[in-house]
Amino acid sequence: MKKTRLSRHEIKPATREALQGLAFVFLWLLGFALFTLLPLVQTFLYSLNQVTVTAEEIQLVPVQWANYARALFTDPTFVDLLIEYAIETLVSVPIVLIFALIIALFLNLRFRLKGVFRTIFFLPVIITSGPVIRELVEQGVASVPQLANLTLITQFLTQLPSYLRAPIQYLLTSFIIIFWFSGVQVLIYLASLQKIDPSVYEAASIDGASGWVSFWKITLPALSGTTLVNAIYTIVTLSHFSENKVIKYIYSQTYAVQGGIGYASAMSFIYFAVLLLLIGGIYLLIAPQTRK
Repeated sequence: MKKTRLSRHEIKPATREALQGLAFVFLWLLGFALFTLLPLVQTFLYSLNQVTVTAEEIQLVPVQWANYARALFTDPTFVDLLIEYAIETLVSVPIVLIFALIIALFLNLRFRLKGVFRTIFFLPVIITSGPVIRELVEQGVASVPQLANLTLITQFLTQLPSYLRAPIQYLLTSFIIIFWFSGVQVLIYLASLQKIDPSVYEAASIDGASGWVSFWKITLPALSGTTLVNAIYTIVTLSHFSENKVIKYIYSQTYAVQGGIGYASAMSFIYFAVLLLLIGGIYLLIAPQTRK
C-alpha cells in the first residue's frame, strides 16, 4: 500500500488534536490569566510593600520581606493558627476519605430509593458553600463540644501526649463538620467503583476469594488514583472553607491598624505555601500506590 503524504497546507493529526484541545480550554486559560494570575502577581507585589489606601491612590512603600518575617517570627497568633490548620487538615483528610469510601460502597449496592440516598449525602456540599453553614457554625450545630467535656473522655485526653491531645479533641468535637465535606468524594468514589469490571470479581470468586479479600486485592488498588484525587480535593476544600480560622484572621488584618493589605498579602502567600506542602506530602504518600 502507498503511504499518503500530507500536502504543505495540511495539518498533522497530532497537531489538529492539540489545537482542538487548546480550543476547549482557551476560555478557561483566558479567565485564569485575567481573574487569577494577574491578581496573584499583584498580591505578591503588595506583600513586598507597606500598602496605604487613600481616597486618591494606593501608596506602596517597599519593605522587601519584612511582612513575611513579621508573620512568621513576631505574630504568634498566625503561626499557631497555621499549625492548628495543618494538624486539623491531616486529621480530617483520612476520616473524610474513609467515610466517603464506605458510603460509596453502600450506594453502589442495588436497593430501592438509591437515588434519594445519593441526594441526601450530596446535600451538605450545597449547605457548606453558602451562608447557611456560617449560621450553623455560630449556633454550634456543626460540632459537639459537650463530648470532649465528658469525664471519661477528659480522663482519656489527659493521658495522651500533648501533640496528640489537640487533634483527638478536634476529631471528637468536630466530626459532624468533617463528614459534611465528603459529598463530592462520595460521588467520585462511586463513579470509580462503577468502572471496575464485574468479571474481575467473578473470577476472584471462582478462585475462592471472599468479599473481604476482593476488597483489599481488587477494589482498593483500583481506587488508588481516585483516592489521590479525593485527598487533594479534600485539602483544597478544607483550606478555602469560609469558616477557616486562618482565612478569617488574614481577612481581619487586611484593614487593621497594625496590619494592612501588604501584611495580609504576605500571610496569604505563607498560607498558600503551607497548603502546597500538605498537598505535596499527601501526593508523595499516595502516588506510589497508584503505580503498582
